[in-house]
Amino acid sequence: MVVTHAPIAITIDCAQPLLPHLHTLVRSMLSEADGIEVVLRHGEPQVRVVNEVVQSPEGRPDVRQVLLNGGARETFSLRSGLDQTVSIVVPALNEAENLCHVLPRIPTWVHEVILIDGRSIDHTADVARELRPGIRIVEQRSRGKGGALREGFESASGDIIVTIDADGSTDPGEIPFFVGALLAGADYAKGTRFAQGGGSSDISLLRRLGNLVLTIMFRLLFRNRCTDLCYGYNAFRASALPILRPDSDGFEIETLMSARAMRAGLKVVEVPSHEASRVHGQSNLKAFEDGWRILRTLMRESFTKQQQPAGGEPMARPRQLA
Repeated sequence: MVVTHAPIAITIDCAQPLLPHLHTLVRSMLSEADGIEVVLRHGEPQVRVVNEVVQSPEGRPDVRQVLLNGGARETFSLRSGLDQTVSIVVPALNEAENLCHVLPRIPTWVHEVILIDGRSIDHTADVARELRPGIRIVEQRSRGKGGALREGFESASGDIIVTIDADGSTDPGEIPFFVGALLAGADYAKGTRFAQGGGSSDISLLRRLGNLVLTIMFRLLFRNRCTDLCYGYNAFRASALPILRPDSDGFEIETLMSARAMRAGLKVVEVPSHEASRVHGQSNLKAFEDGWRILRTLMRESFTKQQQPAGGEPMARPRQLA
């Protein structure tokens, strides 16, 4: 079965005395994603609990659950006006031809879009400004994707940070699902191509096998149920940055952050995502070289004692990846 962005309806047949309890249960457990509907049915009328994402007068998304009981309608605002702002961080190196497939598709309600330009020679920054007026351009000073993301995180002012690629492989239309996972209580939302609803049109057999081996190692070393270690579509709370400490320079940056999130006991969840093929150009990923860097990162982090974040704040208690 292929899961699309079409509305999802779940019907539950239940005894009448259970309905009030199920109302509360569904409101507390339902993922905050647009277009998900749960029907609690006992004869007529049907009782529906629906998640809606609407735009507030300030232009921010408001995630609401609506209880429909016959002709009655009762709304529960989960995050009224979405008081948590969202920053989108996009590392880019000579991606001028691909940006038209990315920037216009980023939701208008995000607080800011930050593009880190890795000294491109194809006018990537100029194209970005034309496609997305108001975009913030950061000229990268460090090296590699890890360095670009780190500089983007330092420049971000949002409460929630989402990372996407500039080559068109990550779908900006999935951003609400990652943000919704955090609004629902997660600290770190990790994209996966290998759970139901995810997929890839880009990954080669060699990269798939390498990712599988590294993912299994990650599961064993950090005791979790992760299905896709080496994927760059992620979102997290900005308040978690002192714990994540993204201090590597290469493609191993996502592995580093995932390992530190798991080791610190943050609530990490996976979000199914579909990876499209790069539209133009060649990937800068080097399978063997970057795979070796990821392996070294896993081994090093597994034997490194978790550092306390600045300020001495206590760590969250351990919670397994869902």
